[in-house]
Parts: sequence; structure tokens; C-alpha cells
Amino acid sequence: MAERPGSGLVHTDTVRPEWIDYNGHLSEPYYVLVFGDATTALMERTGMDAAYRAATGCSLYTVEAHVRYLAEIGPDAPLTVRTRVLGRDAKRLRLWHELYVDPAGAPSATEELMCLHVGPDGTLPFPDPVAAALDALTGDGPEPTHAGRAIAPVGPAGAEPDGTVVRRPPT
Repeated sequence: MAERPGSGLVHTDTVRPEWIDYNGHLSEPYYVLVFGDATTALMERTGMDAAYRAATGCSLYTVEAHVRYLAEIGPDAPLTVRTRVLGRDAKRLRLWHELYVDPAGAPSATEELMCLHVGPDGTLPFPDPVAAALDALTGDGPEPTHAGRAIAPVGPAGAEPDGTVVRRPPT
């Protein structure tokens, strides 16, 4: 079952030929590019548009990101990104993006971001109208299953249940 934001923002794009890698699929950096464009769409919708950025010198700055690549995406695929605000405080914003090729199907990738509202002198609180617009994009349903998930350790701390540790051969 696909995880769907309750309310949120939708951004669309199409895979371009130059985004295809040597395996014939969407190359890794372009997932992040499309998610970045979805973040920019969120900024535009919530009042942090180009005029705001020029007038205030403020913007969002990503301090942490976790991308999950769930399905291969081929050439010319239509892309839909659904964006949801998972939470915010005065200066921080936690976003969840889901990337779909088939909007009725399962996501092909997800990205979770921790962003800061920054200006020329460091982090700053969101202005009230921006904060209200961000709050309006907070889904009313439960948090996505994989939100907040970390990459599992590899090695002794990440050993198989039988104690087997798989190590990379020396290079």
C-alpha cells in the first residue's frame, strides 16, 4: 500500500534523456534534483518565493537528507512528487517527499529532509505567514512508516541473527 500524505503539495516533472545512467534508468543524482525541485515548489507555495528570498536573504537550508530508492525509473517517465510537512518548530522544518511514476501505485523513491530557515546571520524563526502555510501542509494522518528511519549498521553491530558478519574484501 502506498503511503499518502493527508494534505500536501504535488510537483510534476518528466525524466529527461540526460538523466539516464549507463544502466538505462534514472541516475541517482536526478532523484535528488527532482526532490530539490519539489522543495522549491514548497517554498514557492508557502511564501518563501524568489521575492521573499531577495527581500529577506532568507531561505531553506538542508542539513540532513535520507533517500530511499525503491524502484527503477526509465526514460521519459512522468514523475509526481507528493510533499508533506512532518513537523516544524520555530526554525526547523522536517519534510517528506514521495516520488511516483504511477500516482496510483507505490512510490518509486522517498526523501526525508531536515531543513533550517536561514538568513544572512544564521538561523531565524519562520515569519508567521510562512509558518501558517507550512502548518497547512502537515498531513492529518500517521507519519509514513519509514520516516525517521536510519541506515542499519554493517559489521559486528549489524551482524546477521546467527552472528555472521559480512565484510568487504580488502582493497
